[in-house]
Amino acid sequence: MDCKIAIQGILGSFHHQVAEEYFGKDVALAECLSFDAVVDSLLDKTSGAAVMAIENSIAGSIIPNYALINDNELHIIGEHYINVHHNLLALTGQSISDIKEVYSHPMALLQCKVFFKQYPHIKLIEDADTAEVARRIHQGQLKGVGAIAGKTAAEIFDLEILAEEIQTIKNNSTRFVIVQTKNSAISEEEINKASVMFELGNKRGSLATVLNVMSDCKLNLTKIQSLPKIETPWKYSFFVDVTFEQYEDFAKAKSVLAIMASHFKVHGEYKNAKK
Repeated sequence: MDCKIAIQGILGSFHHQVAEEYFGKDVALAECLSFDAVVDSLLDKTSGAAVMAIENSIAGSIIPNYALINDNELHIIGEHYINVHHNLLALTGQSISDIKEVYSHPMALLQCKVFFKQYPHIKLIEDADTAEVARRIHQGQLKGVGAIAGKTAAEIFDLEILAEEIQTIKNNSTRFVIVQTKNSAISEEEINKASVMFELGNKRGSLATVLNVMSDCKLNLTKIQSLPKIETPWKYSFFVDVTFEQYEDFAKAKSVLAIMASHFKVHGEYKNAKK
C-alpha cells in the first residue's frame, strides 16, 4: 500500500506486527501514541488507513475504540487476528528481583496480572504503549525498570527477556480492525462479515425482536457490545458483528433494521478473517 498506515504505538508494537502482516513488510507507518492520534492521522489525511485493536480474548472489548469509529464516521474495511505473546523485558544483566517498576499499556498489564502476583515488590504502572516503554528503557539505559512487550521489541531495542509468555491465558488472541475514512470497494461476493450499530427505543422486547430478524435473515451474531449514549442518560447504542454466507441475506436484514431501529449505521462490510 502506497499511503501511510497509522498504528497505535511504535516499531515493535503489536499494531506494527498487524500492519506488516495485513499490508506487507514494506508498509510505511505513522506512529501514534494514542488511538485519538490514530484517528486524527486519518482525518487530516496523514494516513490512508489505520490499524486499531478492538477486542481481546482475555480483557474483552476496547470500548473507547467503538466510540471513536462511530463518532468519526470511520469505515471498517477488514480485520486481523494475532496471538499475543507477552514477555517481561529489561536491560541486560538484571534479574526479576532487580526490577522495581514495570510499565505497559493497561490491556497488557491486565492480561499479565496473575504473573506479577508472584512479585509483590514490582509496581505496575500504566503507560501509552508496550514497545514505547521498551524504547525508553533502551534510550535512557533505565535499570530496575521493566516493559511488557513482544520479542520483536526486545530485538529492536536490545533488551533481555527475563520471562517469556507471561500472559495469564496462553491462547491470548486480539482482534484488530482496519479502518479508513471511506468505505472499501470489494465485491459483494467477497463480503461475508459486517459491523453495524443501531439504537432502540425503550419498548419491551425491542432488542429481542432485532436479534430475531438477524436470525431469520440467516445472520450469525459473533459480537454484541452496548455503549451508553452520553448525551441521553440510560439509552444505549448497540454495536454488532455478524457473519453470513450470502450477501443478499445481509442486504435484506439491513433494509428491515433500518426501519426498526431509531438509528442504524453500517460501520463496515468486509471479509471474515476467521473463515
